[in-house]
Amino acid sequence: MMKKVTKQIAGLALFGVSLSTNLFAQQKGEAFEGIDMSWQNGSDRRDSSVFKNVPYFTPSILIDVNYTHSFNNPNDNTVVGSTALARNNEIQLSALHFGGDLNYKGARARFMTQFGTRSIVVPRNDYSPYRGQYQLANVYRYLSEAYAGYHINKWYGINIDAGMFMSYVGLNSYYQPENWEYQASFTSDNTPWFFNGVRLQVHPTKHLKIEGWLINGWQSYGRFNSMPGVGGNITWMPNSNVKLLTNDYYGTDAAGIPQRKRFHSDNSLLVRYYNRPNSKGISKMAFSLTGDFGFEKGGGVNGFKNGDSAQGPAQYFASAMFYNRIWFAKNKLAWTVGGGIMTNPGRYLVLYPTGQASPLPNPTNPTTTEGMFPFSANPGDKFSGWDCSTNLDFMPNQSITFRAEFVYRNANVPYFAGAGGVTSQTGYSTTALDPNWRPDLVKSESRLVLAMLFRL
Repeated sequence: MMKKVTKQIAGLALFGVSLSTNLFAQQKGEAFEGIDMSWQNGSDRRDSSVFKNVPYFTPSILIDVNYTHSFNNPNDNTVVGSTALARNNEIQLSALHFGGDLNYKGARARFMTQFGTRSIVVPRNDYSPYRGQYQLANVYRYLSEAYAGYHINKWYGINIDAGMFMSYVGLNSYYQPENWEYQASFTSDNTPWFFNGVRLQVHPTKHLKIEGWLINGWQSYGRFNSMPGVGGNITWMPNSNVKLLTNDYYGTDAAGIPQRKRFHSDNSLLVRYYNRPNSKGISKMAFSLTGDFGFEKGGGVNGFKNGDSAQGPAQYFASAMFYNRIWFAKNKLAWTVGGGIMTNPGRYLVLYPTGQASPLPNPTNPTTTEGMFPFSANPGDKFSGWDCSTNLDFMPNQSITFRAEFVYRNANVPYFAGAGGVTSQTGYSTTALDPNWRPDLVKSESRLVLAMLFRL
């Protein structure tokens, strides 16, 4: 899955602006200057960096530690269908990131390393490394983003960057301290977290960003076919209480099927409808609404409607998610409730279940997985799901969050890990499989997530 000018350093780097106060000192104005983004879902909640006076380099450190309990109690402790979680009933270091932003006379760069379970969980969803050599998944595994570029002091800033950068698609940030919820809804969890390529960001006014992408593909280290992916983002923030954005993508992302084209549109509205920051009671209230739709057409699939035998069945993605957040006690406490729905006939954006159910792509049929018990992703295979969650955050300062969250998810087909797990009859990968054993997939799961999220 890939969070962006990213959903990163200080939420301001999301728009090509650093927290560093010495950045581009000659510039008359900066994009979104004076806009409060600390409340936004998918953005940094800090209002400043402790490193703000460090010349040329603004460091960033993030640590995400979690414990999650699945009430299905899988015997192998494996979490299925998530890019945020990996192991049940264990304390896990989900992510350790360190890096930062470098700036010198318009030259700019950003890098963030990536360690912990996310360095395994997220790269597994990119099958492009199977085209050719050099094990691209391992080459990039320990980097969440790394790019360099140049800032042109025109209008409110023009940035040209190349490398690996975060995706905006799906609203949620790749970095959990920036999100209102821990386990993302289907809309975010099944859309990309990162892109490899080039982007151009233009800020014609203080309140508007227009961005274009030329990338390898949809969360792809490499390229599946001869055509690269193209797309872009438009973000408009007229004031500190409203954010409206759209992200759109077009590419060819089915391995060995260049005739199959993908289009995806992601759209979000965020509104802060109450703001009393010094109140000992309710201090802020806000909501985020995201709606996605997309399709694949050609090469045996037919977009939003079923075609004839030559055109193939419908293959599209439609989803929405809504979250409402209320802050209390001068923003020290926050309660979030929300959820979403998704339908994905053809399962082309569904996270394949881990373990025996989803090893590798099938070299003779790139639309399916292979293995002893593959999870089918053939054209016409329907998948739909819905989820809801609620959590309580304790934030004693802007660098630490303690979160307790309850999540329920449901699918129309067996998908989540049941009591028998997805590894073997004993739960260990070293066990010889009983001929009668099958991965225990069920249609729903309830789980509790406890997390400590640190950012400096």
